Amino acid sequence: MPRPYNIVCFDCDSTLSEIEGIDELARRNGVGEQVAELTNIAMDGQLSLEAVYERRLALIQPDRASIEWLARRYIEELVEGAVEVVRALQDSGRQVHVISGGIRQAILPLLARLSIAEEHLHAVEVYFHADGSYRGFDVDSPLARSGGKAEICRRLSDGADSLVMIGDGQTDLEAKQAGAYFIGFGGVVARPAVRRQADCFVLEKNLLAVLQHIPA
Repeated sequence: MPRPYNIVCFDCDSTLSEIEGIDELARRNGVGEQVAELTNIAMDGQLSLEAVYERRLALIQPDRASIEWLARRYIEELVEGAVEVVRALQDSGRQVHVISGGIRQAILPLLARLSIAEEHLHAVEVYFHADGSYRGFDVDSPLARSGGKAEICRRLSDGADSLVMIGDGQTDLEAKQAGAYFIGFGGVVARPAVRRQADCFVLEKNLLAVLQHIPA
């Protein structure tokens, strides 16, 4: 059995919420097919994240209004059991973090819904012009490049705390490079490459199923 974990980290898209935020924005802005193809290639590990990140946002041009719309969608499509699993982990004294390559401003309201502290969100900031149109994103964020989730996990554990990562994609698997125990969540999307490399894999649609793999 893996050792007890002091820190539990979740991916956001297709893990805490059933949607892929970038794909939702793309469909809303009429570039859905192009962006979905890039997302799937990256999540299956066929192309590096940095190779697709800027290209997707350049295609979408997400303005402030679309980010606010996406924030509502994340909450509407909350994965079953997400609120309960976070509460159970917090009640047992664990730190709960969200590590996502998604857009920080869109994920923050979801964190409030889950009662996770704002400083426990690790995501990518986007910037707007005064009129609310898209200006760019934080190109220095580790989460906009491959290996970024491992970098955040190392920073959180600091070599002392044990850490588990829960997610659905290839970028989530990078946490293993930082010594994290990785639980693959296939309740929304079951990716064969992730299933093969995960320390354990959950197919149940209810996120509460991951608790049995996180020893007390």
